[in-house]
Amino acid sequence: MVIGQSALPRWTAPEGPWTEPDLHLFPQDGHRYEIVGGSLHVLPPADRRHDTIVAALVTTLRAAAPHGWWVCDRLGIGTRDSNLIPDVTVLRPRSSGAVWADPADVALVIEVESPASARYDRLLKPVLYAEAGISGYWRVEPGAEPVLHTYTLTNGGYEAQETIRGADPVRVDAPYPVRVAPRTWS
Repeated sequence: MVIGQSALPRWTAPEGPWTEPDLHLFPQDGHRYEIVGGSLHVLPPADRRHDTIVAALVTTLRAAAPHGWWVCDRLGIGTRDSNLIPDVTVLRPRSSGAVWADPADVALVIEVESPASARYDRLLKPVLYAEAGISGYWRVEPGAEPVLHTYTLTNGGYEAQETIRGADPVRVDAPYPVRVAPRTWS
């Protein structure tokens, strides 16, 4: 990184693929810096509504979590050639505690869509999470009122399970029993 007087920090791209240590070059500025297959992917900071939904999901999942389970927001997951940061991650008991979670420790990842992330959250990230063997994937469409889509890993890809909307609590059994009511999240 080169820093000059009254100049913004500058960096140069690596000569080969991006790797996890390269992510430390970037400021903690609210952007989400991820590596996908050795390529850098950057998302703009999330808006307040997005963060409110993430916080509500974390609170809901933590309240229902059996002893030993961990629910984290923006915890990175490291795979062979990618470093992804889901909005919410649920870790199984006795997970490794690594800075970048091992996919084997992850029971569920959740992405809350934003205009900048919708295609990424619908098309690319589910493929990468499935390739990593993560058994559950949830995707939230914020819209006028939030809608939750749940998926389960089946034969190497995610199969749609439920679409949940409204204020009445609905029971979801994976990764553990939890009652969700998407309308209450925003």
